[in-house]
Amino acid sequence: MIAPDLPGHGDSDPLPTATFDGVADAIGELLEHLDIGPRYLHLHDWGAPVGLQIAMQAPGQVLGQVVQNANAHRSGRAPGRDATRAYWTRPDVDNEAAATAHLTLEGTRDTYLAGLPAELAARIPAAHWQEDWRVMNRPGHVRTQRERIADHGRYAERFDAIADYLARWQPRAVLVWGRHDVYFDIAEVLSWMRALPRMQAHVLDGGHLLLEMHGEETTDIILSFIATH
Repeated sequence: MIAPDLPGHGDSDPLPTATFDGVADAIGELLEHLDIGPRYLHLHDWGAPVGLQIAMQAPGQVLGQVVQNANAHRSGRAPGRDATRAYWTRPDVDNEAAATAHLTLEGTRDTYLAGLPAELAARIPAAHWQEDWRVMNRPGHVRTQRERIADHGRYAERFDAIADYLARWQPRAVLVWGRHDVYFDIAEVLSWMRALPRMQAHVLDGGHLLLEMHGEETTDIILSFIATH
């Protein structure tokens, strides 16, 4: 299994320009360097634009896809994201400030807890989002987040091309979804199921960062999916 920090995340240094195209090129270079042929791709959050671009560039190399709270349809746009959409349309200073206002310790905490029932939120240690925020303050990481929020609008413009790829290639897939996600609407699940009618779908009682509380269960689902094929 290869699980790199995307450039500008974790312990990975940022790219000069933090576009999804640039990230996909970097990950593609890594796959080539490691001589990775046919592969399963795990799509989650920012990893969805990256993984789908890699898949569309070499669809014959895709053995299957794991979809974990990953947006690739217009139906997945959750309510309350008006500031982000306004920033895509008019990227001025005011709209940028509104769209990136969550890049704080409190906003990082909300990525873990927002939308979760209290008894579920209580199971996630504060040390997790505190460490996340510490890492985000490495040089260039907040800039990466800002640029990627802007570039996500360009990713959304590719949804029709992604739909064409899914319709033509029908990659094997399994979906594992945290139902309390505040970033991507639950309607995204049905859109994935319509696009890939043979896809397994598992909706679990978790949030956007599903693995925080369903790591073992998700692992079992993924291993079963791979073993089946």
